[in-house]
Amino acid sequence: MSAAKPEYLDLQPIRAVRGTVRLPGSKSISNRTLLLAALAQGVTTLREVLDSDDTGYMLTALRALGVRCEASGPRAMTVHGVNGVFPGKKADLFLGNAGTVVRPLTAVLALCGGEYGIDGVARMHERPIGDLVDALRQLGAEIDYLGNPGFPPLKIHPGKLKTQAEVSIRGNVSSQYLSGLLMALPLLGAQTVVRIEGELISKPYVEITLNAMRRFGVVVERNGWATFTLPAGACYVSPGELYVEGDASSASYFLAAGAISGLSGGGPVRVEGVGRNSTQGDVRFAEALEQMGAAVSMGEHWIEAGAGEDARKRARLRAVDLDCNHIPDAAMTLAVAALFADGTTTLRNIASWRVKETDRIAAMAAELVKLGASVEEGADYLKITPPAQWRPAAIDTYDDHRMAMSFSLAALGGVPLRINDPGCVAKTFPDYFQVLAGITA
Repeated sequence: MSAAKPEYLDLQPIRAVRGTVRLPGSKSISNRTLLLAALAQGVTTLREVLDSDDTGYMLTALRALGVRCEASGPRAMTVHGVNGVFPGKKADLFLGNAGTVVRPLTAVLALCGGEYGIDGVARMHERPIGDLVDALRQLGAEIDYLGNPGFPPLKIHPGKLKTQAEVSIRGNVSSQYLSGLLMALPLLGAQTVVRIEGELISKPYVEITLNAMRRFGVVVERNGWATFTLPAGACYVSPGELYVEGDASSASYFLAAGAISGLSGGGPVRVEGVGRNSTQGDVRFAEALEQMGAAVSMGEHWIEAGAGEDARKRARLRAVDLDCNHIPDAAMTLAVAALFADGTTTLRNIASWRVKETDRIAAMAAELVKLGASVEEGADYLKITPPAQWRPAAIDTYDDHRMAMSFSLAALGGVPLRINDPGCVAKTFPDYFQVLAGITA
């Protein structure tokens, strides 16, 4: 019988942090490469794969579809590719609240000619998927909504698929729709053009997808961000062995901690596993942190952050006004870092927060206010004014790993903090709080 998960974690004020953190593997890259390795010809060994709830859902789903996936060492997984044909033609898959699993698997299974069910937790039933389903239906896929139209759960049936097509998809709700569609299209075996309607958000995540596909032998021709062309005859081929980068989103918490702690003599903090050559857009969090007054240095596979000289003298970070479209996940960390700034910080172009694990704009606003901050919440922005007087608080995390990890940094504000449901970090970083404790002076 497993031990019950703790309902809360009490954090005492953190005086300082300093040291080095080895990052877990990127969730975005881990789940993409697990899926592509399964679809490929040949056997692929993936190293530094993230071990978390979300990657667990992907592995469980792949095994249910008949893919042989074996642990082959510490943080390593060997996947025996099925060359685009899943042995399992009928399966009902429960995928939790894992968007990086639900969206791409929906697209892939819709083009596989089987009977499949896609379901998840209650919050997943509130996360839209209609734009992806509409695009897949343009290709002849047959997908039914089992609940509210436009949302999971879904039932997928064999469709009469088009062998050569042009398909359009909206880009302004979630980049995961486009990523899922692109990863699935080689299963058609024909040239296919994808046209983007409106603005494409979170472009760096699409770049992660294109890079992963390239590693498995499929090169997508991109015309700006307006069209994407899959060549005829494209198919995935195993690269043999592939290393997963450290998670750039997870790096943001430790880099921000180093900058904040540096205001009072702590820091710096170095993260290893991601650096200047990263394919992840969230590595640009370091640039945003520099604008706030952090001193950042970067190598090929590491990034280090402390407080810059001016910030140390003033004992405050700089308030900024930022377009965060390119760093949607890491921008949550900026919202908490804003508590240590010298004025009102504005985070813009974050509408995608509304359809994540929770409504992150509303959740972030509610919890920042508990600490004494003044917050203005808009449809796609947050304005955060630091507390005149910090208040101890019990932070609700809304079953959202990034809420828990972001708000842990508020313990650097000199007040005790309670994190409710700390176990939600298992989604991407199961031992986050132990790692944080390891660099706490």
